[in-house]
Amino acid sequence: PADLDQAATSMRLSLRWAQRSRDAHDALGNANALFGIVQGGMHETLRDESLAALEGIGFDGYAIGGLSVGEPKDDMQRILAHTAPKLPEQAPHYLMGVGTPEDLINAIAHGIDMFDCVMPTRNARNGWLFTRYGDIKLKNARYKDDTGPVDPSCECHTCAHYTRAYLHHLHRCNEMLGARLNTLHNLHFYQQFTREAREAIETGRYAPWSAAFLADRQRGV
Repeated sequence: PADLDQAATSMRLSLRWAQRSRDAHDALGNANALFGIVQGGMHETLRDESLAALEGIGFDGYAIGGLSVGEPKDDMQRILAHTAPKLPEQAPHYLMGVGTPEDLINAIAHGIDMFDCVMPTRNARNGWLFTRYGDIKLKNARYKDDTGPVDPSCECHTCAHYTRAYLHHLHRCNEMLGARLNTLHNLHFYQQFTREAREAIETGRYAPWSAAFLADRQRGV
């Protein structure tokens, strides 16, 4: 991670760009929402400075950037826990570039509303599938003769029609169909568990639901 001086220089440059973006957006009369991105590296004081300046400019939503870029997981969680509760309550909260199912569950608990990440599709192309009970790496020989679905609890097209053994075969042969089927599953899995998270929040069950979800994930396939 960048040291304090490096992070401060970059963060203040981002603030100047934020003001220019706001001005251009307003001049164009653009009806789309414009988000300000909180930067500052792994330094809480810089995160606070960045957020205060962005609030002064005024944005439709607020994003936390500069996390999940190779820093230790503990640092990411520390900065997220520090920054997320300070975001304006009535604006959407967006965590950029994150992440694993466990990362999303943790971030939602801190009030994050939206995410973007290549992980479901990138991992799918590399034969890494997410399931309710842990992850599957299709290259492993243990799946060569496994006639079960990727995830028995999943209702996606892949799980309904194809076995782990067939997907293992496609992966070993570098067959494009495998990447497509894997992608269908991973995207469905992410959509399903975030849908469940939303329902748990709406019914006041997020804490027990997330604890059960994480316990299932740790159980392993």
